[in-house]
Amino acid sequence: MSLKYRIIPVTPFQQNCTLIWCEDTRRAAVVDPGGDLERIRAAVEAEGVTLEKILVTHGHIDHAGGVGTLARTEGLPVIGPHREDAFWIQGLPQQSQMFGFPAAEAFTPDHWLEDGEEVRVGNQTLDVLHCPGHTPGHVVFFHRDSGLALVGDVLFQGSIGRTDFPKGDYDTLIRSIRGKLFPLGDEVAFIPGHGPMSTLGQERATNPFVSDHRG
Repeated sequence: MSLKYRIIPVTPFQQNCTLIWCEDTRRAAVVDPGGDLERIRAAVEAEGVTLEKILVTHGHIDHAGGVGTLARTEGLPVIGPHREDAFWIQGLPQQSQMFGFPAAEAFTPDHWLEDGEEVRVGNQTLDVLHCPGHTPGHVVFFHRDSGLALVGDVLFQGSIGRTDFPKGDYDTLIRSIRGKLFPLGDEVAFIPGHGPMSTLGQERATNPFVSDHRG
């Protein structure tokens, strides 16, 4: 049995919140519940799974805006991101005002993640990769058995994450993509924070920011 997923676009930014679950146990996690919690709860009910934790790739409002409320109302632990994103998470109330989002709660994760750790969802194991650049504490979740990565705003189909936010860094982001993601293998499919899925091989071949042709 394997890891299943359902992408749930949320917030005015159409962020790809993802519900993932273990087919064996029907235990689930929600990755980056940025908002529209009623839509997320409806997906959990429709799939007939039991939510056991919240996973967070990074602290931007469209990815983390609904985390505090969902954790509090459902009694769920929050796992991630890396503690370098603490300043983003503490600033969520200000971020929500700035971008015209519903009021967001700041929160403290139950567990800050480090590179090389593992996260379990039911019987399934995801590897944690610290991939800074878009934000300093950004993490990626990789399910090796099915070749699926949840990459947040590190990499997109044909593009990469913005680096003009506080503590963003272009060179660091490129190193994260080429040094951490591409070695996972060309066949690995990834769910980005926005837009359609792609594979690492397709991005290595065609992405104008990080393709092999850039040298």
